[in-house]
Amino acid sequence: MFMSRISLKLDANKNPAFWRSLEDIYKMHRVLWSLFSDADDRKRDFLYRCEEKRGGVVFFVVSEREPRDTRGLWQIESKTYQPQLNAGQRLAFVLRANPIRSKKDADKRQHRHDVIMEAKTRLKQAGQSEGDRPPENEIVQAEGYSWLATRSAQYGFSVNEGEIRVDGYRQHRLFKPKGDHQVRFSTVEITGVLTVADPERFREALNKGVGPAKGFGCGLMLVRRV
Repeated sequence: MFMSRISLKLDANKNPAFWRSLEDIYKMHRVLWSLFSDADDRKRDFLYRCEEKRGGVVFFVVSEREPRDTRGLWQIESKTYQPQLNAGQRLAFVLRANPIRSKKDADKRQHRHDVIMEAKTRLKQAGQSEGDRPPENEIVQAEGYSWLATRSAQYGFSVNEGEIRVDGYRQHRLFKPKGDHQVRFSTVEITGVLTVADPERFREALNKGVGPAKGFGCGLMLVRRV
């Protein structure tokens, strides 16, 4: 695996036409995909996180192959990614996640529910007035932590609520270029400290991602020693 830091070269960063190509998350994904699409039938084999730094964008990418710039737009710094992991190891992390819960309806069809919106709906249905409900930041913290904690074992780590912060809740709506199908999803930023429980499972989580919406910049967990 490879870890890459990818940023725009100065000329591209000042080009308004290029910035228009990054105007939504879907277009951003397609631009990044061009660094890995060496064949028409290639499946996505990378995770990414986009951050804005000093007026530009920076992508942090974990991939099976090194990214290749064929357009001369990017500055790419790549290195082999083989984190040394041990049970009981404590690591600081940052994760952009799509916090959803899957449920089946009466016809056994599966539906995905935004856990933040679901919590707000429960409070409303319980008869709480808007003024009596917890503020949104408290709901985001509680539901985001619960979402992560209930999935942590399958990804090979554990967390404690007092060491986790969840914020930055956003709802995204975008249209794919072909057709009028609208894509809707939400994201939260989760930061804190975790403990490695199963090194092999956790290594897979670092390589393959945590949660859904990986094609839209979610799921990449960046870690460092504490």
